[in-house]
Amino acid sequence: MQTPRRIRSFVLRAGRTTPAQERALGELWPAYGIDPEMPLDLEAVFGRKAQRCLEIGFGAGEVIGALAEINPHIDYLGIEVHRSGVGRLLLRAHQGALKNLRDICQDAVDVLREHVADESFDEILVFFPDPWHKKRHHKRRLIDPSFAALAAAKLRAGGALRMATDWQDYAEQMLAVCNATPALKSVSVDASYVPRPDFRPATRFERRGERLGHGVWDLAYLRR
Repeated sequence: MQTPRRIRSFVLRAGRTTPAQERALGELWPAYGIDPEMPLDLEAVFGRKAQRCLEIGFGAGEVIGALAEINPHIDYLGIEVHRSGVGRLLLRAHQGALKNLRDICQDAVDVLREHVADESFDEILVFFPDPWHKKRHHKRRLIDPSFAALAAAKLRAGGALRMATDWQDYAEQMLAVCNATPALKSVSVDASYVPRPDFRPATRFERRGERLGHGVWDLAYLRR
């Protein structure tokens, strides 16, 4: 019997990369890119033992790029399926000579399931994932019970899962899903939302949401 095909949380769009991004993908990938074909040895990838942060769906790389620049003692791994964003982050890594930043251009769920050992990260960031706002598309949303359990497994004890969205109903879904995940404990005293973290720069998606009058909801959980 065939295994049911997993519903992806993204749709790839072709033809959005600039010539500079395409050059970066060709020329800079060997220095900053990872093509995981076996279990990842992250200490070997970064050449040291250090704190590790993963950002899933980093978009244009505003957050992970800024964090890697100001925190050279932390290793950052970004996973993004859209080549334009990956190319942009490769350019930023090269321009800043960031030795603590690496990219993967694949489905993050597949990477976590097949290539990343449990307890690999001190922090996982998921900021402004695609809201799939039409009700019939809610099944495509990344944050669901299976993802919450998977993310928790990849965190070290005490590690943090941080999320943000500018769609209220998605925020409510994230809250319900993560509060029901046994391995996660909310940072909020009332298991609700948390203040915007000081370290998170505004992304273009967040700024667009503000222009449209959207609120922003931040959530934070620790691995029990």
